[in-house]
Amino acid sequence: MTRRQLMLLFVAALAVAWPLLPEFTATVFSYIGLYALVAAGLVMLTGVGGMTSFGQAAFVAIGAYATAWVCTSPTAAAALSALPPPLWPWVGLALGLALTFVLAWALGGITVKLSGHYLPLCTIAWGLGLYYLFGNLQALGGQTGITGLPALSVFGISLASPRVLGPVIWTVLLLTLWALHNLLDSREGRAIRALKSGRLMAESMGVDTARQRARVFVLAALLAALSGWLYAHMQRFVNPTPFGLNVGIEYLFMAVVGGAGHLWGAVLGAMLITLLKEQLQDWLPRLLGASGNFEQIVFGLLMVLVLQRFAEGLWPTVARWSGRWLRPEREGRRGVPPCALPARAMQPAGALLLEARAVTKRFGGLVANSAVDLTLRAGEVHALIGPNGAGKSTFFNMVSGVDDPTEGEVRLLDTPMQGRPSREFAARGLGRTFQHVRLLGERSVLENVALGAHLRGRRGWWAAMLRLDRAEEAALLVEARRQIERCGLGAFADRPAASLALGQQRVVEIARALAGNPVALLLDEPAAGLRHLEKQALAGLLAQLRGEGLGILVVEHDMEFVMNLADRVTVLEFGTVIAEGTPDAVQRNPRVLDAYLGGAEPAAPPTSATAAAAVLEPAA
Repeated sequence: MTRRQLMLLFVAALAVAWPLLPEFTATVFSYIGLYALVAAGLVMLTGVGGMTSFGQAAFVAIGAYATAWVCTSPTAAAALSALPPPLWPWVGLALGLALTFVLAWALGGITVKLSGHYLPLCTIAWGLGLYYLFGNLQALGGQTGITGLPALSVFGISLASPRVLGPVIWTVLLLTLWALHNLLDSREGRAIRALKSGRLMAESMGVDTARQRARVFVLAALLAALSGWLYAHMQRFVNPTPFGLNVGIEYLFMAVVGGAGHLWGAVLGAMLITLLKEQLQDWLPRLLGASGNFEQIVFGLLMVLVLQRFAEGLWPTVARWSGRWLRPEREGRRGVPPCALPARAMQPAGALLLEARAVTKRFGGLVANSAVDLTLRAGEVHALIGPNGAGKSTFFNMVSGVDDPTEGEVRLLDTPMQGRPSREFAARGLGRTFQHVRLLGERSVLENVALGAHLRGRRGWWAAMLRLDRAEEAALLVEARRQIERCGLGAFADRPAASLALGQQRVVEIARALAGNPVALLLDEPAAGLRHLEKQALAGLLAQLRGEGLGILVVEHDMEFVMNLADRVTVLEFGTVIAEGTPDAVQRNPRVLDAYLGGAEPAAPPTSATAAAAVLEPAA
């Protein structure tokens, strides 16, 4: 039995057992479904997207209060007089989702720009603000709330009882989990996962991180509002108490305890915390012989214990335990042939790809780069070298869109790129790697490389959720696997990227950059961590790419590797170009020798690349 089959068995067992459950148990399971719906949004927001929110209860309140107002307000009744009353709750759903969308987009535009502890603090602030707003608006009943909500009705069937409404709640939850799973199993899902590890890498792969963060924030808010709408019509009563900050913290607990990076962890967490609280409320007064909020104390202690013992949540532990008896899922997308991906034409040999004109970068009074000129042409390898602290990384960031020059100009394919984000550099054909490896460590090598082809796909969120993107997704994975095999890592394609050695991870970054079909490739210390034979294989790959018309700019400290490979070399010292030319000319340049040897003069110029490497190897 596979894990997917086990999930289907659980759903079938729940469906069969539902009519036999006691009324109280059916009600509790209905609440679990409602809480899991909010927690699933938090899994996407916090566990996958890396944005912590304590304010989801406020969005639950918007969904609940919107339908309560529509169904009970005389003003709304007058406006909806042409519609039969059974349709009013559905108008309330539309209003709640619309208000949530507008408010979440506005709040998200502010909130998701923050990082660190400022982001969760901001969610606490607006969560508390909305809670007190609902409690003080007399039009919404103040602290007393709104009573007399009608039951939902579908095709004339009343859903007044939790026994009848519960299956609807769980159907909505399961469809939501299916859609979210499909979303994560797509190019858009890889873009969302990349948000957690840092925006620099994702932007360089062509991902609009600000837009993706806002969309995930809105998605989580809409799921919370949907839960609030169902909650209001199950309770038939709404007041501010269930939407306070403490409830928002419980929602986050459900996602984290269940497993913040796993959709089914939301269900596990909601079930565990809901049942645990119910049992504590029953048993603690009997054990202690007194009533009070003792369950809150014990609940808090248990949460500390769980989070200490299971830092990743309970679902990964359950998955590892069940993996001993369950068969792995069969890989592949059967019956969906890949479509053709757009391909960028290579520029003719010698064509100017990248140009830096008098580029200067200042950080206050520090001049990191001063009037640096550099060009990269199609069909060449251009090496940028220099001692540590020479300004190579700063220059690299400017010609890849990470930073803007203080002065000067960067042009890519004869287009000025000032003020443009790095994703636009990627869109115009620039691929890059990083000095410090930036990979999604828990994801497979295949998924990491497929992220590099993000801009070669066009299907969006809705297509992914409804599995209408399968042909494009198959094509992206075929391209990713082709680049992995091209770089000599075919045997590691399905392994987690973090399990590879550092040198292999650098090669994965190169494969990821190649998956974007670039015309210019910027490599930041690609040979670092590679053994001799691996360096030879990398040099052969780069020579092949050069022969295909790719322009390659390399920052590297391994002088033997550079001098045997590069067509041109530019040398930086203290942010200034001190030499530029062929490897032989640079090796004999007195200023270069001074920069590397501190003014020492060799007895004779080096006569080979190997000798030059010994002279030019920078000090640690």
